[in-house]
Amino acid sequence: MKQWIAVAAALLHASAACAWELDTRAKLFGTGKWLPEDDLQRALDGSPAYDGSADLRTMFRHSVGEWRLIVDHTLLYEGGDTYAFENAPEDTLDQTPRSDARRYVDLTWKLEDGDKQQLLHRFDRLALEYRAERWGATVGRMAVSWGSGIVFQAIDLFAPFAPTAVDRDYKNGEDLIMVDGLLEGGGDWQLLGVLRRNDDEQRSGSVDSFGAKWHASAGETEFELLAGRHYRDAILGGSVRHALGSALVRGDWLISDVHDGGVEVSGLVNIDYSFVAFERNWYVFAEYFHSGFGSNQHPIDASELPQDLAVRLQRGEVFTVMQDYIALGAQLEWHPLLSHTATLITNLHDQSSLLQTQLSYNASDSQRIELGVVVNFGDKGDEYGAIPLGALAPGYTSGGGTQLYLRWTYYW
Repeated sequence: MKQWIAVAAALLHASAACAWELDTRAKLFGTGKWLPEDDLQRALDGSPAYDGSADLRTMFRHSVGEWRLIVDHTLLYEGGDTYAFENAPEDTLDQTPRSDARRYVDLTWKLEDGDKQQLLHRFDRLALEYRAERWGATVGRMAVSWGSGIVFQAIDLFAPFAPTAVDRDYKNGEDLIMVDGLLEGGGDWQLLGVLRRNDDEQRSGSVDSFGAKWHASAGETEFELLAGRHYRDAILGGSVRHALGSALVRGDWLISDVHDGGVEVSGLVNIDYSFVAFERNWYVFAEYFHSGFGSNQHPIDASELPQDLAVRLQRGEVFTVMQDYIALGAQLEWHPLLSHTATLITNLHDQSSLLQTQLSYNASDSQRIELGVVVNFGDKGDEYGAIPLGALAPGYTSGGGTQLYLRWTYYW
């Protein structure tokens, strides 16, 4: 009898040490885009262009002692007029991953693939974590973020959000090995390796990223320093965050010693502030961004972009063509359930701008509806106007126009 009691106690102890969670998110996303007269897509398919997607994300967490399993699975259907033209996820407002061609492990499987639609399922998180008292390790597919950018990113090199991305609920995962820990006197450190495949989908160390990051604070100021290798470039960067009254000021910088020659410096500085006025909650920010890989050639010709810039645009690391930008934004809470946001991005070289504004309504604790519009202000040859495709498609342009979107999400 005592043996049975001991076995039962051991089982109860083991079950108490185990914990699991299962959450789900459903998302519907639809857009309509009115294209400029010389746009290549308009010439082939007309305008407006309508697109839509349905996304079911299942998130599983299971912990046993110091070990934790993380699994996020996505079932995605998408299609429409723009699908055949915008094959890179960074080109879309929802920035949905569609392929693992360059990731170390291919965890995407297509169930249906047509000219204007596809159905696929994939794992965006598949990782095993170990957490000791002062250090931990993660192996598998997981998201990682560096830096303090609000709209732009200077040192976040791993699947950063595009400035106009609407779906920021979950950052795209990368295949990585990460070890991090806490320091005795405060602060923390991180060692990171991101593994990839090259353009031919072959394993190659030349496309990997390795880095180390140190974070500490002194009074109301936080510091981060990082160094490593990104693809074939040596990188050195840092970040500073400092409280200025009730506002917070941040600055990021990154020096890239480019493998093919030259040193490029990118950076940003921003400030944001929350306050109450007219019995409403407000949030405002301003951000300046400089891209060391940008080209100030004007008018822009998409077929004549510098190679270093074109490669980073293709990889989804940068989303701007020129060098200097400013972003201004505000959020007004009309009601605890209804808020309104607006962001204005301006290219300081050609003076073209992009305005994105959105109404967000929390229909319940688990349901949100967002209605927004993206409007471009610029002439032909401006970044936020219609960009000539040059030798890629003589006489035609890409970009510009006005886009309306509607997004519905539900969690359970």
